[in-house]
Amino acid sequence: MQSVALFDDRPFFEKVIAYGVHHGVLDLAKLDAIQTDAPKGMVQIARYFGNEFLRPDLEKAKYRIVNMVSLTLEIQSGGDLRKAAEALREHSFMSRSKAASDMLKALIVMPQNTHFGMNEHGGFSDKHMPQLAKWSLCKLADYQAELGKRQQVAYVMDAAIWMAYQLGLHADDLEEAGCDAEAVIRTALLAAAVQHKDMPDWVAFQKIIAKLRKPSATQAIHLVAPKNLPTEFKPAVEQIRQSVEADLPKILDATLTPQKLFNQTPAFVGRYFWMEDGLAEMDHFDRQISAAWAKATDGHTDDSSLLTLFLCLAAGSTGKTLLTEKSATALIRKIRKSGFKPDLATAFLHANAPAEHQDGYIAMWTAFVDEAQDTLQSDHDDQLHDALALLRRECNVGG
Repeated sequence: MQSVALFDDRPFFEKVIAYGVHHGVLDLAKLDAIQTDAPKGMVQIARYFGNEFLRPDLEKAKYRIVNMVSLTLEIQSGGDLRKAAEALREHSFMSRSKAASDMLKALIVMPQNTHFGMNEHGGFSDKHMPQLAKWSLCKLADYQAELGKRQQVAYVMDAAIWMAYQLGLHADDLEEAGCDAEAVIRTALLAAAVQHKDMPDWVAFQKIIAKLRKPSATQAIHLVAPKNLPTEFKPAVEQIRQSVEADLPKILDATLTPQKLFNQTPAFVGRYFWMEDGLAEMDHFDRQISAAWAKATDGHTDDSSLLTLFLCLAAGSTGKTLLTEKSATALIRKIRKSGFKPDLATAFLHANAPAEHQDGYIAMWTAFVDEAQDTLQSDHDDQLHDALALLRRECNVGG
């Protein structure tokens, strides 16, 4: 006679209690402790998400606390009732609720998008409360599915950071560039195929494409992940490697210039990554001083815009005449991490500024450096208050 499996839709916590009592894992003292802790926990949760004096909030708090304890016990035990009962015996009821809360908070702040410019930074805060309210009532399957998706995103981003670092680029640089993690990995794979050792700028990226297109190279292109790539990143990188393989016919098509393929073909725009290097690109593409100056300044001639441009160049970043608060903060951190090189901006001025204004611009830049350098590189301004105040006063910072 075949046995019939009965559907049991009780919360996992209730199943654990029933099992623990029936098999002698949970004694009366433990049950009394749970009965004492549970009402206290309900009040705390009701207060946290609403009002502990309102019956509907207390009712919902009951479901929340039971659900969160169930999540913790089922995840940690793998669904084994004996292991779950033993865990409940060894740990307090409230600690199992808090463990779930911590897991859910960690899930909420995990990246959801592999674009470096589209994820939040920092830990859990009050703005995440509506999400926690939703996830505190979630089913285990929903939590596990979301965790799997976000872990995959995290693997792709961490793999991009790891591969970029091998080419001399740091996570802060990727954040500042606001690029896709997949694009970084694709470019790193192309660079490795021609033994290019640095993350390329646009000029160097074109040279990589030119090398790949050589008849001798096209016969022996090997797109492989680095041998020392951490194991947890390999599946994500392999999937992206296959996408580069699919791109190769167009990449190797000599009738398509790199400019047309990577900057004008919609399917390829943003698909690969290169460093924006204003100095190198202007020197390579436009030898005419007036055109280079117009391109760098974007037509702006006011002191604040020009100082902003010079500051970006001195930090080794893309030249901009306007910074957001976020990009200004990133620029200061980059200066403190990688150094401040005023001579880069001075060299740019000598090479590109209109002759009739060159001396005046250099004098303005020199005066700014004399005043600002200590503040920008100060070890006593951890929160960047003074440095940001300086940039707001002297440069173009807004938004």
